[in-house]
Amino acid sequence: CLMTHPASSNPFFPLDQLDNPSPYEVPPLTVWGVALCVSGTLIATENAIVVTTILATPSLRAPVFLLLASLGLADLLAGVALILHFLFLFCVEPSDWSELLTSGLLVTSLTASLCSLMGVALDRYLSLSHALTYGSGQSRRRAAILLLLVWLGACVIGAGPAMGWHCLGEPESCSVARPLTRTYLSLLCGGFLVVVMVTLQLYAGICRVARRHAHAIATQRHFLPANQSYASKHSSGRGFSRLILVLSVFVGCWMPFSLWGLLGDASSPPLYTYATLVPAAGSSLLNPILYSLRNKDIRKVLLQACCPHRYTHNTQIHYPVDV
Repeated sequence: CLMTHPASSNPFFPLDQLDNPSPYEVPPLTVWGVALCVSGTLIATENAIVVTTILATPSLRAPVFLLLASLGLADLLAGVALILHFLFLFCVEPSDWSELLTSGLLVTSLTASLCSLMGVALDRYLSLSHALTYGSGQSRRRAAILLLLVWLGACVIGAGPAMGWHCLGEPESCSVARPLTRTYLSLLCGGFLVVVMVTLQLYAGICRVARRHAHAIATQRHFLPANQSYASKHSSGRGFSRLILVLSVFVGCWMPFSLWGLLGDASSPPLYTYATLVPAAGSSLLNPILYSLRNKDIRKVLLQACCPHRYTHNTQIHYPVDV
């Protein structure tokens, strides 16, 4: 739907307006635009399913499910931000407020997503090191307070561009991600790196606790039947392989853009910005698969919803290490 300049013979168009600039013409759709729209739709859809499943199931109220719902909501907003960016690029005329809206929403969603991932790692650590008190009412209240602080902080950080921390009037102060200033993006990426390091420390603590558990099992292995000993060893091996996969995806998605945001500037090639920002946005596509859909309780609810005659719902004790 391209907008064309009205003809000079149109009696309803004043002649003194013929010298005005031509109206905005929507650019042709590109492969990047199609990928942007499809990825945003997929991210929004799968995370909407996860959030709806958790909120609609009363039995999914353990602290870890609150964290997974927060993670799904953050990634859902990231998908919405990508869709809005596509619409403002290829469907309607972009403006300053549209750039500020999409950039602010994307910053808010990515910040909340990364902090929710740190919260999931903290939940895993506490569920192993404080297994007796895990899942209590006090733990749920702490998780709710943590998520409240996470979202308040994410909203405050995301409101920075709309509150004047942008480079729309000063192009020389722009960062690799317009309209964010280089100072703003440097602080943001520096915070991302801190959260990444804290998360890695939490997973290192998880490995230490799991190693102690494995050592305790090994000392008692000669008291166990052979089949139980093999099952414990096999389960431990699968747990560590999953942990390596989660950490590899986590670091691979977040580290490139965090470093590039600190090192690059407005004169840097845009291709490098896209190459580092795509994995960060891709994290929102992989998070439901790596975290939520791997949980047995969430899978059971989804299977029951899809095949109600085949699967019957029964409450089961939640094991946080399965998440």
